[in-house]
Amino acid sequence: MTQSRPRGAPAAKRPRRPRTPDPATDYARKVVRGKIVAGPWVRAACQRHLDDIKSANPRGLRWDPKAALAVYAFIARLTLGDGASAGQPFYLEPWQTFVVGSLFGWKRADGLRRFRIAYIEIGKGNGKSPLAAAIGLYMFLADGERSAEVYTAAVTRDQAVIPFRDAKRFAEDNPALKRRLIIHDRNLADPQTGSFFRPLSAEGRSLDGKRPSCAVIDEIHEHPNAMVVDKLQMGTKGREQPLMIGITNSGVDRGSVCYDHHEYSRKVVTGQVENDEWFGYVCALDDGDDWLNDRSCWVKANPNLGVSIQEEYLERQVREAKGMPAKQNIVARLNFCVWTDAVNAWISGEAWRAVLVPPAEAPLRGRPCYGALDLSSRRDLTSLAVFVPDDVGGGDLFARFWTPGETLRERELADRAPYAQWVREGHMYAPSCRSVDYRYVVQELQALVGVFDLRALAYDRWRIEDFRRALEEEGFDLPLLPFGQGFKDMAPAVDAFEGLILNGEIRIHTNPVLTWNAASAVLEQDPAGNRKFTKRKATGRIDGIVAATMAVGLALAEPEATDPLAVFAHRGLMEIDL
Repeated sequence: MTQSRPRGAPAAKRPRRPRTPDPATDYARKVVRGKIVAGPWVRAACQRHLDDIKSANPRGLRWDPKAALAVYAFIARLTLGDGASAGQPFYLEPWQTFVVGSLFGWKRADGLRRFRIAYIEIGKGNGKSPLAAAIGLYMFLADGERSAEVYTAAVTRDQAVIPFRDAKRFAEDNPALKRRLIIHDRNLADPQTGSFFRPLSAEGRSLDGKRPSCAVIDEIHEHPNAMVVDKLQMGTKGREQPLMIGITNSGVDRGSVCYDHHEYSRKVVTGQVENDEWFGYVCALDDGDDWLNDRSCWVKANPNLGVSIQEEYLERQVREAKGMPAKQNIVARLNFCVWTDAVNAWISGEAWRAVLVPPAEAPLRGRPCYGALDLSSRRDLTSLAVFVPDDVGGGDLFARFWTPGETLRERELADRAPYAQWVREGHMYAPSCRSVDYRYVVQELQALVGVFDLRALAYDRWRIEDFRRALEEEGFDLPLLPFGQGFKDMAPAVDAFEGLILNGEIRIHTNPVLTWNAASAVLEQDPAGNRKFTKRKATGRIDGIVAATMAVGLALAEPEATDPLAVFAHRGLMEIDL
């Protein structure tokens, strides 16, 4: 699909009508033979297509290129709405013929469509929304389903409207469809079949009671959990051959539903998982590709290069990424399909994952350890981090998390994090309350003191008096030490924690909440170069990382910083006149 081209850029190539009776298979062959440059998972998807043609019959599958041609012809009757190709027929590009052909050309033994779920991950500006809108329009009007329900779905109403707006424009620009349909801002209705096409979002209760024959789920990387996908998928149970299409850029959260679909699609197309109903078209670079310096790999993430997205635009993005390193992650993710771990990552995902180990606290029993608390009120997480130093300058780190149970659902949506799943899996506690009762934290500390030799517990002064009262109520005493949150105190701790990770000297016990915190962490710097974490600029919650940094900083500080009585050994007592 097209977009407005920058001044001075070459005109977009005119899309051409497919000249082969089987353009999808033609594309797959050219990709596999290297005549069309594509990334590893697209190459795998194409190889899967060719292998399936050879072995389809024993599995009850049948490749029907004529069925795919019928859909190409329907889409070609739609007209493009903007850019250099405005007013031209929507002739599909080769990669688009592969996607559309695969979805509609593959059949089961009973003649119904093979694929029920499609996941399409591609660079920004490659026309994924108009393509999905055209497929949705076909499912709405030409699939033969009476009372069809077609939806474009997203987290917010505004996002859901984007692909729907493309479908609406296609309908308005086609005289026959304009006469046939009742067209409103948020609804297309076909009185002949009782079918409709609408946008919907996760806001309110708009997902309840839907029976989709087709759902286009937009920008899955922005979805905080699998709720939209799951509810729509459950609603398809009464349909003979429903189709759910997920379209997205790459994301930043490896604990998200988007990454789950990314990884599952990768495994399906490479044959690690067998699922004949799942289609994946996942654009990606190969290992070793250098998008900053080698333009030959750009097309792997941008198969519409030269059509809807121009080299000049990508050149500008790369130039800005080179000049502004803080922008590199955004450009890598949106334009080159690289999964990153934050908009401005504190630590690389590779470095973080390299030091993750399965949780195993038993071997550490009885060892000295240092803890840190980052307390919350109603919105942040309450986090406890414990660092157990070893004898060679490194150590083990693990974390505990609490969040109010009564606001779990609304906070899942607000934070775009799968809190309920983490609670079910034991990575987080959610006591039934609207703000965390610190007695639960005290009880966890009592259990830890029974296992480890807790030397000191660092704290941020925020709400510490409430925590002290909880200690008193439980009749429990702890060696508490304040830990400043300014550059002076946090900078050495950040440097120490970062160094342990980068040098592989720390073993971080796997917890997806802590990993999410690490992926969300952003640093700010003062004029002297001191660094600290900033919650104001973070892309998500970072409470666990703040607590972990304090715990490491406390453990590696001078002895008098970790022993509340050590200072008096050489300084004596001071009398303060109040």
